[in-house]
Amino acid sequence: MTEPTKPINLNDPIDPAESLIEYPSDFPIKIMGAMHDEFAATIVDLVALHDPEFHAGKLETRPSSGGNYLALTVTIRATSREQLDNLYRALSSHPMVKVVL
Repeated sequence: MTEPTKPINLNDPIDPAESLIEYPSDFPIKIMGAMHDEFAATIVDLVALHDPEFHAGKLETRPSSGGNYLALTVTIRATSREQLDNLYRALSSHPMVKVVL
């Protein structure tokens, strides 16, 4: 008989040996928001707070077919799970951001 699986607590730290991400590494993050003149610049500034090496040259943009949304891909230098978690929280809570993947 197998033992029941223990529930996962997303707040528990992950053992580096169990992480699927190797640190440090380049890590792409996709961000979508409404089309706005300042959207890309605002996201660049926000990401740079979490990755001092990040700059606009590491940003890819793609407007939606209807021109109502802008998709951004930022590639950061991920140094830890904590850094990624903090960046995802900052992006997800920003009022200009609709989706973070």
